[in-house]
Amino acid sequence: MSTKLASILAASTLVIAGLSGCGSSDGGGGYGAPASDGASDSAESSGTESGGTDAAAGAGTLSTAETDLGEIIVDGNGMTVYQFAKDTQGADKSACEGDCAAKWPAVPGGDQVKLDGVTGDLATITGVDGKPQLTLDGWPLYYFAGDSAAGETKGQGLMDAWWVLSPEAKPIK
Repeated sequence: MSTKLASILAASTLVIAGLSGCGSSDGGGGYGAPASDGASDSAESSGTESGGTDAAAGAGTLSTAETDLGEIIVDGNGMTVYQFAKDTQGADKSACEGDCAAKWPAVPGGDQVKLDGVTGDLATITGVDGKPQLTLDGWPLYYFAGDSAAGETKGQGLMDAWWVLSPEAKPIK
């Protein structure tokens, strides 16, 4: 078997394994095939640089980045943040639990988070892991485990439930 074919098979296996996670049986659901055209190109960050994907380090600032979807909210490392349509605005807990939470990690909350070019009210709830989860205008924020580089938006539109946010904290659909 050629190296190229083996690489394609390995990547396909990872994609299939990822798509099978976070099913709706756990009540969190929302992970599946994109409902949009799948725009997921990297972004040029406005005022931020990618310093890796350490979520805890990047959550200190929410700023904006320009993508194929328009201007969206990213963390201090340029990683895209998402809103989950199954959450309830202002609720004290996330609707993303179990396998869902593994595919959609919570954006860590804290008192030191700053907004740069983003409007909305910041707060925290207790995430499913017991740690503070950042909320914006009452909506819990998440990362997508499938985004591996700053500005990627591979989670956009998945299951018609996961959305990137505009600088005004509104979902972009």
